[in-house]
Amino acid sequence: MSKFIVDSNFFIQAHRSIYPLDVVQSFWVKIADLASNGTIISIDKVKKEIFDNASHQDQLKIWCGDNLPNDFFINTDLVLNNYISIVTWVNSSHFTERARQEFLATDLADPWLVAFAMSNGWTIVTYEKSEPNRRNRIKIPEVCNQFNVRYINTIEMFRELNENF
Repeated sequence: MSKFIVDSNFFIQAHRSIYPLDVVQSFWVKIADLASNGTIISIDKVKKEIFDNASHQDQLKIWCGDNLPNDFFINTDLVLNNYISIVTWVNSSHFTERARQEFLATDLADPWLVAFAMSNGWTIVTYEKSEPNRRNRIKIPEVCNQFNVRYINTIEMFRELNENF
């Protein structure tokens, strides 16, 4: 069975617009189940994006703290070599200097997410869509395409897992 690593926007967009915690509770029950059985995981940098950008009363932050296993957000220290490969490619790419700096910003999870997926053969779940001609922003799909990392959106993941709620 495939394993999936989820982007910050997997949680943030779901909570803010698609599957609000107070309206579509079955979605969040399913996410907790998939996290508990190890089908989905994420990385420490995603946790930082969710927890550091939230107020102390943020519902998503509270939900993650209460419902995700302690080992859900994996440390990325072991994927440094793949991260370096991504940095090298980004710095020689067609993107603007500002786009490169933003993508490689210290706290941004995106390059680390791809590095982790590369290292472990997992599929990234993100709402980002490929825009190969865009120069002013580097999106996860462009890096995935460069390094042969598979990415899909949330609904595609549920379909592959034959999950419904």
